[in-house]
Amino acid sequence: MRANPAPTLTAPAPGTRPAIKVAPGTPLVDVVVPVFNEEADLAESVRRLERFLTDLYPPGGPGFRITIADNASTDATPSLGAWLARTHPNVEYLRLEQKGRGRALRAAWLGSDAPVLAYMDVDLSTDLTAFPALVAPLISGHSDVAIGTRLASGARTVRGPKREFISRCYNLLLRGSLGAAFTDAQCGFKAVRADVAQLLVPVVEDEAWFFDTELLVLAEQAGLRIAEVPVDWVDDPTSSVNVLDTAMKDLKGVWRVAVGLSTGRIPLATVRSELGRDLPPEAPRGFWSQLVRFGAVGVASTLAYLLLFLLLTPGIGAQAANLMALLVTTVANTAANRWFTFGVRGRAGMITHHLQGLAVFLVGWALSAGALGVAQAAHASHVWQVLAVILGNLAATAVKFVLFRQWIFRDRSAGVAA
Repeated sequence: MRANPAPTLTAPAPGTRPAIKVAPGTPLVDVVVPVFNEEADLAESVRRLERFLTDLYPPGGPGFRITIADNASTDATPSLGAWLARTHPNVEYLRLEQKGRGRALRAAWLGSDAPVLAYMDVDLSTDLTAFPALVAPLISGHSDVAIGTRLASGARTVRGPKREFISRCYNLLLRGSLGAAFTDAQCGFKAVRADVAQLLVPVVEDEAWFFDTELLVLAEQAGLRIAEVPVDWVDDPTSSVNVLDTAMKDLKGVWRVAVGLSTGRIPLATVRSELGRDLPPEAPRGFWSQLVRFGAVGVASTLAYLLLFLLLTPGIGAQAANLMALLVTTVANTAANRWFTFGVRGRAGMITHHLQGLAVFLVGWALSAGALGVAQAAHASHVWQVLAVILGNLAATAVKFVLFRQWIFRDRSAGVAA
């Protein structure tokens, strides 16, 4: 699409990508600004960004480009974006007929010839003085992806308590469920090397707000290095983003990615192979990560247990149905926790783990049977018997987590952060 000279790559140090060198006048960075109905802020934000980048990359040295990626705006944004591109040599306008920030970033990044690709929100909530630190580790070859973070030490953030709470809970969820090591998934201030983006972006499925999170999770899973830059950030009170709706869609995305990673459906082996990155050995998971994963497995197991209990009770009675349902789901639960919660791979120790899991099952069965027995002695209805079993299983679940962590998988839990 653009016919600028290809960047020169110098030999990398072990574990790094090649450093980037470009000929004078060639764009070193392409800063994408995804927009949707931003006629009020677009012109001033682009001018401000252009002034900053002109001071950072003056004529005669490595150049820059600003790409306005318009994803299906219906106001005056298209005509304003096209006018900015005509009147500013370093600005380009890209129009997409479908909405989606992820879709806009995908099209702009994969169509760019710049060796460093960045993006930032049109409101420029992130202080631009952090931009040199954002792209420096990519240019040097030290890192593959760089992100601004509002949640790391040294960051200064001004925003409302609701957004702060949701953001921190969301990032805690990512750490627990997907083992994410980065601190801020959704800050609109990121950059990636183009050679990495060409391989990684096509693997990302989301076309909307979850695009950022999915990109970062897959980058980590592919063994890529992510640099984090603490930023100064001021919330835009006029933002039209529906925080709760976005959060719910993000939760669906987390589930999809977790399933894709656990089943091997996401083809990260190709990315690792092409970029020469080996999958790092998996470290023991911390307490909160184990707890969140254990909870997810427990929810699935409880639903399966209740279904079996309800199906079996009419034919064999409540106590026998409770025993059979617990026995079947215990085997699956131990296998899932062995792999997903505590990160145990291979067949070594598998039989021992399942035998120990059956011992834990007996404890759980005793608790749930006791609760059910109390309900039956009181001549409770079938509904109350089910509720008694649920309460018994909640108590059994707490005991099970302690026994799994401190007994069965103690070697995988020893020494991890609490």
